[in-house]
Amino acid sequence: MTKGEDGLKSIHPRHPRSTTPFFSFRRHLPPLFSAALALLASLPLAVAASAQPLPDLTELSVEQLMNVEIATVYGASKYEQKVTEAPSSVSIVTAEEIKRYGYRTLADILRGVRGFYVTNDRNYATIGVRGFNRPGDLNTRVLLLVDGHRINDNLYESAPIGTEFPVDVDLIDRIEVIRGPGSSLYGTNAFFGVINVITRRGGDLQGTEVSGSAGSFDTYTGRVSYGNEFDSGLEMLLSASVMDSAGPKRLFFREFDTPASNNGMAERADDDKNYQFLTKLNYRDFTLTGVYASREKGIPTASFGTLFNDARTRTSDEHGYLDLRYAHLFTGRTEVTARVYYDRFYYHGDFLYDRRSDPADPLLAVLNKDLGWGSWWGAEAQATRTFLGRHKVTAGVEYRDNFRQDQSNYDAVPNLQYLDDRRNSSIWALYLQDEVRLRENLSLNAGVRFDHYDTFGGTTNPRLALIYRPLEGSVLKLLYGEAFRAPGAFEFFYSDGGQTIKANPGLRPEKIRTYELVYEQYLGERFRSSLSGFYYRIDDLISQQLDPADGLIRFDNIEQVDARGVELELEGRWANGLRGRLSYTFQDTEDVQSGRTLTNSPQHLVKLNLIAPLIRERLFAGIEEQYTSRRTTLAGGFASAYYLTNLTLFSRNLLPGLDLSATLYNLFDTRYGDPGAAEHLQDVIGQDGLTFRVKLTYLF
Repeated sequence: MTKGEDGLKSIHPRHPRSTTPFFSFRRHLPPLFSAALALLASLPLAVAASAQPLPDLTELSVEQLMNVEIATVYGASKYEQKVTEAPSSVSIVTAEEIKRYGYRTLADILRGVRGFYVTNDRNYATIGVRGFNRPGDLNTRVLLLVDGHRINDNLYESAPIGTEFPVDVDLIDRIEVIRGPGSSLYGTNAFFGVINVITRRGGDLQGTEVSGSAGSFDTYTGRVSYGNEFDSGLEMLLSASVMDSAGPKRLFFREFDTPASNNGMAERADDDKNYQFLTKLNYRDFTLTGVYASREKGIPTASFGTLFNDARTRTSDEHGYLDLRYAHLFTGRTEVTARVYYDRFYYHGDFLYDRRSDPADPLLAVLNKDLGWGSWWGAEAQATRTFLGRHKVTAGVEYRDNFRQDQSNYDAVPNLQYLDDRRNSSIWALYLQDEVRLRENLSLNAGVRFDHYDTFGGTTNPRLALIYRPLEGSVLKLLYGEAFRAPGAFEFFYSDGGQTIKANPGLRPEKIRTYELVYEQYLGERFRSSLSGFYYRIDDLISQQLDPADGLIRFDNIEQVDARGVELELEGRWANGLRGRLSYTFQDTEDVQSGRTLTNSPQHLVKLNLIAPLIRERLFAGIEEQYTSRRTTLAGGFASAYYLTNLTLFSRNLLPGLDLSATLYNLFDTRYGDPGAAEHLQDVIGQDGLTFRVKLTYLF
């Protein structure tokens, strides 16, 4: 069997195969694109009819231009800077937006971000960015941070964005979405971008906050948080959250529509529950954070050939960490930060199989257990100093000790061991970055990082950004960057004893080179527009293939991918509380050898977000409209294009300290689905129709 052929199945429940068959298609842009462009052009004029006229930048004074409000970002350079000065294309999502759009998970939030899309296989949600989201991947090519702490685990290198994300979204202060390669500062996983989730501080609460919600499918959540800032300078935040959902009572899958499989009905097999704990202490220059979360999810799709309509097939994930951070600004413009941390990750999958050798024999149901344990500690130190008034230099060193990377797979009764692999490894890295102000309105940001792994050796990854600001509200960025993704312990060492898959310790890291041009314009104090074009090439992409010598599957560096695209966005804000954002993304992502479009890669994304005040400072409506064009599936078919509408009514201080929100998700009950992965019999996995949630939050 050659690369890209159908039918090659992964035997690992959590991480299915990476081989992706391709199907070529070309078509004209959808009519919605024209409508979106028209709306982009007319939105400022339409709003101007009911508000003040849009100012002409040429008529603004220097003082007025300098008063344009520009957001700041930390994660782009590992120090605070304006997004116009960051060597990346950046989006910021605030706590207010999370409330007013009724977001429940990090996946919900990322669906609303320009250029991002989310695929859900009813077990895990995965991120698509710039046309890349291979069916079955688990977010190994996006780095997820919480307050700068790496969340990607040390076994599968995955970033959790669904209900397994370890922090309650109510505790998020803002999210920084930093596009493009970030390995020059962060190392592995910062392939397509970095997502930095910044949590609230104890002083943000100043009391006890309780929250609860109820929604479709008997879904209930509860949270209790306490925060305070004491006279001693100590800030404390303590929070505990719980979620329980029975899931849909019945889900129909036509692929199982036989009497022996309950006529395709999976009953009470899509349940979901989690709990989350967070402790955050801030005292002077020190921040101590402790997080622990656990999530258990039923799998209704009968993936990996498991028995259909049996609720015993499920996965569990646990992730906890302690992080101590020190940050101090010394005299002489020197800022020093350091952190030391400990992480623990645990994955447990229960998969019920029919092990009978003859279909005429009685059913032999055997519970297979797939386990992963990861433990690691690490430390990082960094110094940033300004020299000669023109150079802002950042230098850092990082070390990570993966002292436990264990994988196991066995049948419970009768006991039969397939895998018992125990590993450890270490990583060290050095990085250097210089932001040089060449002229008052022209700067160069150059950085490089060297990472060394026990498994494959070293890799060096640079980044360059030329940033020109012709006016205070205008910025032009020319960006180049390289990044890598190190193979995970699963890809290196997973083996089932010579039955189907074998290890490949000779894997090399994946590499990406990205070129990007970004133009941003702040139109007075109300409007911001952004236009960017990008091109990237991936080499040594890791996929599964058959070894002709023995017929076994193994991971290997065998593919190349090319992509190009354009992103447009217009954002407006008004003094009366009305705000809106409209974006369009075109992306063309293809396999170099075959020239075929990648699976699960929509060419067009259109998003409209609008917050409208109904009663000033009291009642708001949050509206989301999302369009995703059709996507090729593994079987060569298509997941159809769809429009999705969400509507939230949010009331602030309905009574003193009381917030109330009500959300309708998929307002028009659109029928749509996401492409399945190799482990699924379903080519397209249907998603939920119209659902609702009502939520109350009270601050004592």
